[in-house]
Amino acid sequence: MPSEIVVCTYRAAADKREAFREILKLHWHVLRELGLVLDEPRIMLEGLKDSTFVEVFAWRDAEAVETAHHHPRVMAVWERVGPLCEARDGRPPMELPHFRRVE
Repeated sequence: MPSEIVVCTYRAAADKREAFREILKLHWHVLRELGLVLDEPRIMLEGLKDSTFVEVFAWRDAEAVETAHHHPRVMAVWERVGPLCEARDGRPPMELPHFRRVE
């Protein structure tokens, strides 16, 4: 089954920017340690004008996505993300669309 690419957009509160950077480091570490993502670099971006972050990575497969949604270590990280984010400019605190590669 092909991997799924997720493009996560997080709108971190301005006063939570540093804490958010740290939680994203932990997020990636946990996903890799559990083998839920492909062994390829993720893309991490931080807005120049605001505290918007974009994280792009490839799940190992659809099963890995499902596993992540039930794994206590992943859920512990995800539960810390929400309070650091805020709705902004009519957009939700987080957007997490999934994509597939086009050859």
